[in-house]
Amino acid sequence: MYLDPLVALGSKAGASDLHLEPGLPAALRVRGQLRPVGEPIAAESLLSAAKEVLEGELWNSFVERRSADLGRTIGGVRCRLNILCSARGVGMAIRLLAPFQASIERLNLHPDFRRIVEATHGLVIVSGPTGSGKSSTLAALLEEVNRTERRHIVTIENPIEYALKPKLAFIRQREVGRDTPSFEQALRDALREDPDVLMVGEVREPESMRLTLAAAETGHLVLTTLHSATAAEALARVAAAFPAEIQQCVCAQLADALVAVVCQRLRFWPERGMLAPECELLLATTQVRATVRQGHFFKLPTALETGGHDGCWTFSRYRDWMEKRTDWFFPPSTPTEVCAKEENFSVPRPLQVAESNPTAPATPRSRRPSEKDAAREKRRPDDGEVLSIEDAEEDLDRIVSELKRK
Repeated sequence: MYLDPLVALGSKAGASDLHLEPGLPAALRVRGQLRPVGEPIAAESLLSAAKEVLEGELWNSFVERRSADLGRTIGGVRCRLNILCSARGVGMAIRLLAPFQASIERLNLHPDFRRIVEATHGLVIVSGPTGSGKSSTLAALLEEVNRTERRHIVTIENPIEYALKPKLAFIRQREVGRDTPSFEQALRDALREDPDVLMVGEVREPESMRLTLAAAETGHLVLTTLHSATAAEALARVAAAFPAEIQQCVCAQLADALVAVVCQRLRFWPERGMLAPECELLLATTQVRATVRQGHFFKLPTALETGGHDGCWTFSRYRDWMEKRTDWFFPPSTPTEVCAKEENFSVPRPLQVAESNPTAPATPRSRRPSEKDAAREKRRPDDGEVLSIEDAEEDLDRIVSELKRK
């Protein structure tokens, strides 16, 4: 219950992330920049919130590992939580997921992305830096399969971020740590579950990469994510994860299984008042397969530049297409008329630590009703609107003070 008003506040302010740390104000990431709001939060409040979220075995696992990753719906908003121990106590990093069902149209992706999931088997990699929307793009690709084909979709995630609703497809979602002990075990299980489409949240270890490649080679369409800055770097990372003596064999496997690599980053468009993914799309053409088979990943940027007629996209060509686009989808939770106002997102104040012991509850500020308060009450936005950061600060002050008094 402690997190509900904070997450709701972040959602109304159009934030992508909410950071909570003992002794510091809550920090919202809006348009890629952190904005502290309200007063410092007491360590006891965050500890109680963590215990409320992590019940039973999850709490025991957190005590042992000092961190936990999970997905929850908080205050009506689907969130991905990372709960951690820091020098000040128990903190949280909360990713606020899109309030709508992800799709190619709603994420403002190019229609060519539909071609990726038309393949019946092979490997699709979605890459990019942390926070670039890889999970949303994966969910959009799965939704495209879900609404057009009668396939069996199995997802392996940590945690489950988007709850997929079956339409034409039969969908089974498994969460690592809750439904299966590891990605490796879930991948071995999945090959016995008659899947047509297999989504692996992230591959990091060589064993999970090997099993992912094996699944793509044996007649399944496999979608997964990697952290990389370019499509070429993503493929190079897969090969480099294996011992040098077998990398040539891995490159051959990768060339045979590859369908496409998407690399994306988020870009803010001031004239539209929203973030949208800017992508690089590498399709497995004959030239690309030959280059990957030889392990000459440094040649892939050239293949991207010359592969426009085959459906490949470089970042620059994709940006040109976005600048000419007119049929944008605007998420209902971030109206452009609010987000486009620069005055609502002024330069953040420096983060301030509580002067007293950071683990002690902060003393609530006493506030007298004023003409400003009365004016704010009159102009308070409806539930579907976005609060300005100034209004959000005052709301958070009031919420934190009330919680401390209780």
